[in-house]
Amino acid sequence: MKQKFGKNERLCDPRLIGKLFKRGSAEVQTFYLYPFRVLYIYEHKNAPSLPQVLFSISKKQFKKAVDRNLIRRRCREAYRLNKESLFTSSPEVRPSYIAFLYLAKEITSYDVIEPAMKQILKRMGKLPQAPLKLPTDNS
Repeated sequence: MKQKFGKNERLCDPRLIGKLFKRGSAEVQTFYLYPFRVLYIYEHKNAPSLPQVLFSISKKQFKKAVDRNLIRRRCREAYRLNKESLFTSSPEVRPSYIAFLYLAKEITSYDVIEPAMKQILKRMGKLPQAPLKLPTDNS
């Protein structure tokens, strides 16, 4: 597997991003692992072959774009180097869309981000799949 992080792996579609961040949505699962909060969705119909990923760093916490970009680069690099642990599971089991929200209040080093990313990806590879919603008959 190539260790690239191409355009097809980046989550850019505003509709999907809105769906991922919709409050109270039953299809969005979440968990915390310092320094991240992870949101993810299982898509069954037109799921991409590779999970699409988004990294979010708070502008309120980090006023300077230089700091946000530094953290985002570290997170992307940790994901790029360790994403093969996510691919050990079958495509039907792994999430289709993932958002990593950086929650720490300070700039953490790569030595903190990488082990957290490894744990997250290992955990996501072992997560049980979300139950399918069956259409109900309202007659």
